[in-house]
Amino acid sequence: MDRDTRVFAESHFRGLRGRLPGRVCPKLDRVDFIEKPDAFSYADFFKGYLLPNLPCVFSSAFTEDWGSRRLWVTPGGKPNFDYLLQNYGHLVVPVANCGVQEYNSNPKEHMPLRDYISYWKEYIQGNYSSPRGCLYLKDWHLCRDSSAEDVFTLPVYFSSDWLNEYWDVLGVDDYRFVYMGPGGTWSPFHADIFRSFSWSVNICGRKKWFFFPPGQEEFLRDSRGGLPYDVTSPTLLDGHLHARLGHCNPPLEVTQEAGEMVFVPSGWHHQVHNLEDTISINHNWVNGCNLANMWHFLQQELCAVQREIIEWRDTMPDWHHHCQVMMKSCSGINFEDFYHFLKVIAERRLRFLAEGVDPGQVEGSKGCGLGPQQAAFDIGRIAEVLECVVAHRDFQRVDTSAFSPQPEELLQQLEEVVAATVSL
Repeated sequence: MDRDTRVFAESHFRGLRGRLPGRVCPKLDRVDFIEKPDAFSYADFFKGYLLPNLPCVFSSAFTEDWGSRRLWVTPGGKPNFDYLLQNYGHLVVPVANCGVQEYNSNPKEHMPLRDYISYWKEYIQGNYSSPRGCLYLKDWHLCRDSSAEDVFTLPVYFSSDWLNEYWDVLGVDDYRFVYMGPGGTWSPFHADIFRSFSWSVNICGRKKWFFFPPGQEEFLRDSRGGLPYDVTSPTLLDGHLHARLGHCNPPLEVTQEAGEMVFVPSGWHHQVHNLEDTISINHNWVNGCNLANMWHFLQQELCAVQREIIEWRDTMPDWHHHCQVMMKSCSGINFEDFYHFLKVIAERRLRFLAEGVDPGQVEGSKGCGLGPQQAAFDIGRIAEVLECVVAHRDFQRVDTSAFSPQPEELLQQLEEVVAATVSL
């Protein structure tokens, strides 16, 4: 990040005056297509798409040097089953059944990749049908389970990735995934975890995307308040069940070709269909541009838990603590975890500004591509959100006695650095 981009970004957030970023979206009739890597800078992406929270598609030229595009794909553009079996066949992968609805998702099982590829071949031979159903390999943590060397190169546009930076420090998880499946597999209607951004690259195959800007999903709710499982289903046209559908704009539709890269903005609901045999690499990520969206989402999750067990509020000992426990069980994170997330990223940025060394380079985890302007911007965004966290009445009920530093102390330290780096 250069200084002009940082000044532009800080002005953008001051102009929001506490409103959530990316919630007001201009009416779009298409998604921009970015053709040439040498004509599109990080600043172009940051100002044109990341800050305004708008989708875009990058051409296959941005990924042409990826090892997976060379090794995982046959000369005819199909999945290279032989290579995948030889290198990853022993690894256990998660597989969803697209033909079975479980709430607004699909049930999953686990099997060795070799067994899934055997199923896939049989599915193709059976004219894309099987008694076992339509199975989709989803959310495979290849980077966590095996070496990802030469599989892909993280695009610079997505290099400010706090979510995976945080999990790399902890060394227990990540939000880097591989998806693969035959034509006809699909992902139901959803918004990404924690209201993260995401990016998705087709290593081979084609996908059809249906995008809905933030807020449009409210018009898709049924009479019970539930979101649809499938936005292409004829049941969505039932006026008694979906009385507000007429207020919803048509989705933005994108056909993603092999090698192309889709940027999915924060809070945009979407549904994705594989039009043919497809392999994709996908990351979820959070940074200073959607941190406030993540915090807002976590508050909503806690409120939902509190509503569910409100009748026991006066009789259950440590009711507020139990709400946090349940929230973590449902969402994977609670207020204590969120503070720890902020603390880890904040301390790494403070260290960078003090020592001028990317923490990833000295700690053995992946470097985060920092420059001083990016670090200063990040600290400012953390300080703004941490101030809201510290003032939240439910966070004030969290036992922070063992926290180091104390939240108020960290906030003061960040605010001092913000003031000191204004002229950086």
